[in-house]
Amino acid sequence: MFQKIGLKILKIENRTISSKDAPLIIAELGINHGGNFSVAEQMVRKAAEKGCEVIKHQTHFLEDEMTQDAKYIMPPNADVSIWDVMEKCSLTRDEEINLKKLVEDLGMIYISTPFSRSAADFLNDINVPAFKIGSGECDNLLLLEHIAGFGKPIILSTGMQDLLSVKKPVEIFEKHGIQYALLECTNIYPCPPEDIALGSLTQLSHEFPNAQIGFSDHSIGPSMALAAVALGATIIEKHFTDTMDREGPDISSSMNPDELEHLIKESKHIAQARDRKKFIADIEKDVYRFARSSVVTDKDLKKGDTIDRQNIWAKRPGNGEIPAFEFEKVLGKTLKRDIARNNQIKWSDLE
Repeated sequence: MFQKIGLKILKIENRTISSKDAPLIIAELGINHGGNFSVAEQMVRKAAEKGCEVIKHQTHFLEDEMTQDAKYIMPPNADVSIWDVMEKCSLTRDEEINLKKLVEDLGMIYISTPFSRSAADFLNDINVPAFKIGSGECDNLLLLEHIAGFGKPIILSTGMQDLLSVKKPVEIFEKHGIQYALLECTNIYPCPPEDIALGSLTQLSHEFPNAQIGFSDHSIGPSMALAAVALGATIIEKHFTDTMDREGPDISSSMNPDELEHLIKESKHIAQARDRKKFIADIEKDVYRFARSSVVTDKDLKKGDTIDRQNIWAKRPGNGEIPAFEFEKVLGKTLKRDIARNNQIKWSDLE
């Protein structure tokens, strides 16, 4: 078990991420733009219109990211090699700089996932405020050491890992004294509900007490993401597209603008409800007055009669002096006056 070292609150620019803040919803542009900057620009503008706070991109510099062997590796959600997918879907350095500027001009935060050392250096050079690390790089300790050396917050997806293998990255982050988050993730696109491990949110939180815990969602629809918020997730990341009519390996597990807006709104409501403790709320008091029961006579009673379980009951409304949960306090008392059946008993009626 790791010892707490004061890194629990995660801050990216002016956005604080904690259990006391609204969940951070990250719209992952990823490669959904298909390498077309105009499409990427349109997606960013749509996300901004729906109240998005953070846009996440993927930075692919193939010459430093892969060997030639990648030309023969076919991802399960594509019909061409991983090299061909990334070659088609990558933006140039200048395009990414312009994309970051657009995101920031629209009042959002721009972060990206570097898939190589040169991509990480580039992102640091253009001053991204934090790094997102994908599940595939979760155990690339050489790259993680390199990125952690920049001293910026890191959000790490933990797909294709177990608790033991996540410890190594966490050791690196804590050695460098950086703030970090761990996201539960299952790397299938789209991911069926039965393969999502929401229970791991509690495991990650218990095992890594210094981390913010979140969920990188590859399922269809908002249900799993909202369930993750209810379980304590402070960050939700989900692929985003301006329209589901586009083609691409990640489109099927993406959210459209209306779904993004829904996720932002409902996650706030769920987080508020999640953090509320058990007490009688002021808003309930008017309902409480009629919904609860008061102690009443269950037969005609005379002055001097003794109260027992056979001659009282509890009925609505709850505006009487003696609530049902205090019935035992009247047992054995005698009446000071006659009270007809089905009338509330007052404390002043008893001696």
